[in-house]
Amino acid sequence: LVGFCLAVIGFMGTILICALPMWKVTAFVAANIVTAQVFWEGLWMNCVLQSTGHLQCKTYDSILALPQDLQGSRALVCVSLGASVVAIGLSVVGVRCTNFFHYDRLTKTNIGVSGGVVFIIAGVLCIIPVSWSAHTIITGFYSPLATDARRGELGASIYIGWVSGALLVIGGGLLTGSYRC
Repeated sequence: LVGFCLAVIGFMGTILICALPMWKVTAFVAANIVTAQVFWEGLWMNCVLQSTGHLQCKTYDSILALPQDLQGSRALVCVSLGASVVAIGLSVVGVRCTNFFHYDRLTKTNIGVSGGVVFIIAGVLCIIPVSWSAHTIITGFYSPLATDARRGELGASIYIGWVSGALLVIGGGLLTGSYRC
């Protein structure tokens, strides 16, 4: 149950990073504090937070105009979410405290192990795009071609994504390791 709960928390974190536009955070502060703005870029939209508290978000206009790392991150996070849903279904059937396949212990164990393996795959599919985006953001920050106004830093979604991926892998590992032949 601990492994299943950790994996479900990781799944909820993956939903969070998919929805929130806080992958890349850029602060622009001009000479006048009134013009201070914070730019957030995410998988599906970018937002501007004014110093007055006004938040304005806009979805990306074209999928083809997006950078390759953002397109790949979108796809991998969505596949991770789909794999997590499948893993939750398999794990619910395979855990010992449910009545599914209570008459066939071997089938129940195999389903539980497969649920854990799919959770591990979902965790890896979550960690890859987060790490890829973090690499792109850090490389862009230290690039001599980037202007000071557009140098981005790692946003909260990157850190949440690493934790979520780790929880999915740990929860899947606990589920997989909890079954004995």
